[in-house]
Amino acid sequence: MQGKTILLVDDDHDFLDQLEPRLLADGFQVVRAEGQEAAEQVLLAGTHFDMAIVDLMMEYSDSGFVLCHRLKKADTNKPVILVTGVTAETGLEFDAATSEERRWVKADAMLAKPIRYEQLKREISRLLA
Repeated sequence: MQGKTILLVDDDHDFLDQLEPRLLADGFQVVRAEGQEAAEQVLLAGTHFDMAIVDLMMEYSDSGFVLCHRLKKADTNKPVILVTGVTAETGLEFDAATSEERRWVKADAMLAKPIRYEQLKREISRLLA
């Protein structure tokens, strides 16, 4: 996994500032995008990445869903992890456990914030294997 590039997308600078150094320390390259619009610019520029970690609620409440759809439309085989604090904020629960849910959500995994880094790292390893 060393040398793999992760597109890290969130409008929460604190989240990015906490996660990016840990990913770098584990040998990943990181392309940082501060929100959906910035991530779409990364896609338009053709910047290489091997996987994406995307927040659900950014500029709009569905920004993460929209971005996941665009990422999968560009490359269905590129893994996407959707991270969200929506359950804590709204009480609504989303998941990507079944193939039907993954078809709708367009994410290969969903993790609830606050994220335990060990759990995220396990998902990254599983999806990039």
